[in-house]
Amino acid sequence: MKKTTALLTAALFAMATSTFAQKAEAPKAAPAPAAKAAPAAAPAPAAKAEPAKAELIDINSADTKTLMTLKGIGDVTADKIVKGRPYGGKDDLVKKKIITEKVYGEIKELIVAKQAATPKKEEKKK
Repeated sequence: MKKTTALLTAALFAMATSTFAQKAEAPKAAPAPAAKAAPAAAPAPAAKAEPAKAELIDINSADTKTLMTLKGIGDVTADKIVKGRPYGGKDDLVKKKIITEKVYGEIKELIVAKQAATPKKEEKKK
């Protein structure tokens, strides 16, 4: 019984200490005029959004050097990607057995397979 009480007391003390430590840190950052809480919080979401806004690599037009910047893509695989063009979709890399599912899973958010613009045929006017 004494051991259980001692453990519970220690656990409560640890939780209380961490709670007070968090509350004590917050006021230290607030008084500094250059480090306001709202502006400091704004760049963090923007930083997370930047990778999504980063330019995607088009597997239908990128050169081998650019393709090699992708994780898991070396010079041989980059050459295979170039030789296997055109791709109807980025998942064609797996369908055509150019890369593995594992590599595809790591790069699928970084690539795109843009389609070449096809010129529209003008209809003859009578």
